[in-house]
Amino acid sequence: MKISRRKALLAGVVGVAMLAGGPSFAADKPLTILESVPGLTFPFFVHMMNQMKAEAEKLGGITVVESDGQVSSPKQTADIEAAIAQGVDGIVISPNEVDAMAPALQEAVDAKIPVVTIDRRVDKVPGILAHVGADNVKGGEAQGELIMKLFPDGATIFNLQGQSGASPAIDRNKGLHNVLDKAADKYKIVFEQTAGFDRAKGLSVTEAALAGESNPPDVIVAANDDMILGAIEALKARNLTNVKTIGFDALPEALAQIRGGTLTATIEQMPGGQSRLAVDTLVAFLRDGKQPENKVTLLTPIAITQENLDKAERIGEVK
Repeated sequence: MKISRRKALLAGVVGVAMLAGGPSFAADKPLTILESVPGLTFPFFVHMMNQMKAEAEKLGGITVVESDGQVSSPKQTADIEAAIAQGVDGIVISPNEVDAMAPALQEAVDAKIPVVTIDRRVDKVPGILAHVGADNVKGGEAQGELIMKLFPDGATIFNLQGQSGASPAIDRNKGLHNVLDKAADKYKIVFEQTAGFDRAKGLSVTEAALAGESNPPDVIVAANDDMILGAIEALKARNLTNVKTIGFDALPEALAQIRGGTLTATIEQMPGGQSRLAVDTLVAFLRDGKQPENKVTLLTPIAITQENLDKAERIGEVK
């Protein structure tokens, strides 16, 4: 579909920053790339955006069109349409919702603009150049396996699910159930609800769950660190310091709380590694015509506890 310049201007909430310097890549062809994440209110996506921009700067000669999806698929769609009208050379994107973003990404593919998805995979769009992410099913399984290790005789569990429609939320929940459902007689999920990857919702949903249950759970598991950090506040308010807590994403704040003994564990999915590889894959194709060796590259997440904090990607940011 053809996008008018007027529409591009109306959608012109996309920020543009010129990144220069660093070693050149291949033919040193100047490029303009849209880099888009679901929302820069989330520390995880701030880190991911910063890593993408840093990699573009290292490669050199790349203008980055930065897109904050503001947790809105219409907003992220408008940013893609504006970028298509602008004539960007390529797109690296973590889609806000995999189904809702499919039409805009199909439009980009139809316009011969290479697309690399990151973190969240969009299977319904044929022609996407590559996907780089974490194996979120295995990440969820790592959470379940850790619960079994911590509670070999069984446990009651609160499960805070992520944003509905987001592939990481779906896959992490699937992985958790893959493990726990095999021993459902011992490992009972007594409360399960989405908290939208949001800290405030993690707090309020946990408060409601604690009020509705006669006994506190043995463990609370969440699909990201923001939700589990909110849940910890709810536990503190009730002086429930013995409840184990497991997050996902290995944010510096979460790592600090693991070191301090407040958070039991988190799952490391190497977002910086994902981000850099996604940019490298796109630029190699645009400058050298190099097809990715694998259309889908999934890094394997690991559980981070006090015993292996040194394995966390962002441990250097913990003060």
